[in-house]
Amino acid sequence: MCGIVGAVAQRDVAEILVEGLRRLEYRGYDSAGVAVINNGQLNSTRRVGKVQELSNALDEKPLIGGTGIAHTRWATHGEPSERNAHPHQSSGDIAVVHNGIIENHNKLREMLKGLGYVFASDTDTEVICHLVHHELKTHDTLLAAVQATVKQLEGAYGTVVIDRRDSERMIVARSGSPLVIGYGLGENFVASDQLALLPVTRSFAFLEEGDVAEVTRRSVNIFDVDGNPIEREIKESEVTHDAGDKGEYRHYMLKEIYEQPRAIAHTLEGRIAGGQVLDSAFGENAAEFLKEIKHVQIIACGTSYHAGMAARYWLEEWAGVSCNVEIASEFRYRKSHLFPNSLLVTISQSGETADTLAALRLAKEMGYKATMTICNAPGSSLVRESDMAYMMKAGAEIGVASTKAFTVQLAGLLMLTAAIGRHNGMSDDTLAGITKSLQSLPAKVEQVLGLDDEIAELAEDFADKHHALFLGRGDQYPIAMEGALKLKEISYIHAEAYASGELKHGPLALIDADMPVIVVAPNNELLEKLKSNVEEVRARGGLMYVFADRDAEFESDDTMKVIPVPHCDEYMAALIYTIPLQLLSYHVALIKGTDVDQPRNLAKSVTVE
Repeated sequence: MCGIVGAVAQRDVAEILVEGLRRLEYRGYDSAGVAVINNGQLNSTRRVGKVQELSNALDEKPLIGGTGIAHTRWATHGEPSERNAHPHQSSGDIAVVHNGIIENHNKLREMLKGLGYVFASDTDTEVICHLVHHELKTHDTLLAAVQATVKQLEGAYGTVVIDRRDSERMIVARSGSPLVIGYGLGENFVASDQLALLPVTRSFAFLEEGDVAEVTRRSVNIFDVDGNPIEREIKESEVTHDAGDKGEYRHYMLKEIYEQPRAIAHTLEGRIAGGQVLDSAFGENAAEFLKEIKHVQIIACGTSYHAGMAARYWLEEWAGVSCNVEIASEFRYRKSHLFPNSLLVTISQSGETADTLAALRLAKEMGYKATMTICNAPGSSLVRESDMAYMMKAGAEIGVASTKAFTVQLAGLLMLTAAIGRHNGMSDDTLAGITKSLQSLPAKVEQVLGLDDEIAELAEDFADKHHALFLGRGDQYPIAMEGALKLKEISYIHAEAYASGELKHGPLALIDADMPVIVVAPNNELLEKLKSNVEEVRARGGLMYVFADRDAEFESDDTMKVIPVPHCDEYMAALIYTIPLQLLSYHVALIKGTDVDQPRNLAKSVTVE
């Protein structure tokens, strides 16, 4: 959520800042703003709505200057409005942008009001700029004032501060919300995501927890939480994504759905050899950890949680180890039992999901045998703080509703199942079956994408629907959950998912002609039981949409529309049946006329609780 971009340069930076914000639009936001220092004056423009609104305003009244900061805001404290948009200012001297939540902002606000400061917004962020302004009265430098300020803050923040009276520098501070420094020639930059800075630099250093950095045109000085100078490794980015390119596709989401064969192939590359998954896919020392694992605890949020739910079936049935899956925000606030030889697996596309990161830190204190993350962001906090990392290599995903990241997470978890199973007596046939299935996945997904036109036609039935029910059994139950989430995320149709066997325990009361029921039905050992559940729905007047294996012997009639899915084995079924549900949600959203790539109220990267 939220996006930060900052620059210190000899050239005018407003266009660089706005372009950086455009590249972070996928995160979700409700307003945008920019502040630039020019000849000792602090000039700012803020607008509610899309970055384009801000860009239009700057076309009419350009901001000139070589030092500036910019921000896209996702509202937490205070409604979306121009007065609550960042950057925030204090006395016309200090400007601040901030990601995160300051939990003690009310206490700080009252203290600052007592000192005579007048608040112009409802945000928690405004206390930062007034605090910095106040601390400058007793500190000689902006760096020292910011260091004194952050010691008073409770909560999460990634923040950048500039002072009109000291136009040659930015001060950057990070605690719980990611920030990266971009190194240029005679100019330097800062952002919440390296994607924002790819047009101007490929050299980056990631700030660690508690770091404060002083950034000028020619130097970057970083200090740790205790104020000691410290070096952070500068790395060359290998990211090649151009956030502005949808190619031939109408939306990023559709583009990313069609990128799944390539993304899966990319994540498998170099990680399977000799008919087995290589331990090194999970890190240099992974073999030492994996051979001792007898229990897996998976922690995730949202779509990533559904991926973990599917993996629980695989790990327990095929790898022979017990597995628990929990939502990160629940895990971190309850007492849990630590099983011997437990591996903690966190799943997060961004690697900065606040609750997941906090859960990892808690687990390390509890004494887990090892920690692993499945992540798409090299250099992110989860990657740096975990013992092992499976880098998804899915490429940047811009659509807020995750598609290719989900299927790549599933592929990674299937590989983890094989790797752990090999150390726990997995049969040769199962190991060979998983490996063969993984290798054939890209071609099979490509085949399933051929259902697009048929699903687009089917979606027209949902034009007047306001509710939907998804059903699945076994590892298809989490896939049904993911299908329901996708539909509600981008079409705003209320959708719920149930394990099919739960129908008679309550959900059958909802069934009528206005409640479409979507079923995922691979040809597996649970098929006959699933067919019984389908009949329960039909007997009560429900209208069924069944995505069924071509060999499952379902036939369309007045009460049921069957969409034949290419046959697949049990190891890849969860991934394969995800694809039609993604396409269904996309085409229903088109019919509903919603904002597919940036659905209301949602953010791509959730870096606050």
